[in-house]
Amino acid sequence: MLQLKKQSGEIRIGQPLSIKSTLSAKKSKGTLSLILFVLPAFLFYCVFLLIPMIGAGMYSFTDWNGLSQTYKFVGFSNYIEAFRDDVDFRHSFFFTLKYTAFMFVFQNAAALLLALLIESRGKTKSFFRTIFFMPNMLSLIISALMWSFIFTSVLPELSKKALLAFLDQHWIGDAQVAFYSILIVSLWHGIGYMMVIYMAALQGVPQHLKEAAMIDGANSLQRLFHITIPMIMHAVTICAFLTLNGAFKVFDVVYALTAGGPGRDTQVMALNIYEEAFSNNFRYGYANAKAMILFLIVLVITLIQVRVLKKKEVES
Repeated sequence: MLQLKKQSGEIRIGQPLSIKSTLSAKKSKGTLSLILFVLPAFLFYCVFLLIPMIGAGMYSFTDWNGLSQTYKFVGFSNYIEAFRDDVDFRHSFFFTLKYTAFMFVFQNAAALLLALLIESRGKTKSFFRTIFFMPNMLSLIISALMWSFIFTSVLPELSKKALLAFLDQHWIGDAQVAFYSILIVSLWHGIGYMMVIYMAALQGVPQHLKEAAMIDGANSLQRLFHITIPMIMHAVTICAFLTLNGAFKVFDVVYALTAGGPGRDTQVMALNIYEEAFSNNFRYGYANAKAMILFLIVLVITLIQVRVLKKKEVES
């Protein structure tokens, strides 16, 4: 049935009502399909992430020990204790901040450099990409245990055989050197993943822009900083986000390599929270308060980082 419209003395034939209803039905069906596809993932997110996070936030205001069914509301005393009285937690925060700064700079710089070098290769591109990505396929715990053997047994022997004295270090026993040991393992494990992201972005850089810059007399560094990097800022944003997020939450490599030692010199925030919950009288409420502090730190820094780098992205 057609709908008639009368305007200014003229009769116009409008859109058939059946077509309108058909389009509306298709739109509703498409929306329902999207909801059904997203629903399983959303339910898993709510059950395993959102609800536990809300629970952790609630328990952070209590003195719950993780076992008792009764606990007492203590307000902000857990947060006050963490900032004012807990020297180990403050030390772990600054150590984590130092680790994150090193990881942010070195991991992204090395990954981008490797991506540029491998992209310039010909037939051997796939081989080198596979070689550098392989460490990321190993569990970080296994990688840390493997490197622990290298630091304690292989490098001292290599220093004697190859006459490389600088390799004979207390790689795990000395606090200053242990930091670099953790950094080496983390970089060895994570650079390959970031490298693949940068390589994918580099393949999307328009070739005609590089050729135009070459014709205008731009050298390699000028093309890199004025064309390539601005065109792959979306990849820089992603890699920076992943690096910051992972570095602030680092746990397994430190736990397997140094266990926070010697003493507590290499203790990170996640390890401090773990020990507070499972080693120090099971103070789950206090540990949850520290976990919420870590969450807020990661959230704020990540939002700032994404906001700043997003502004630098350009359309290809």
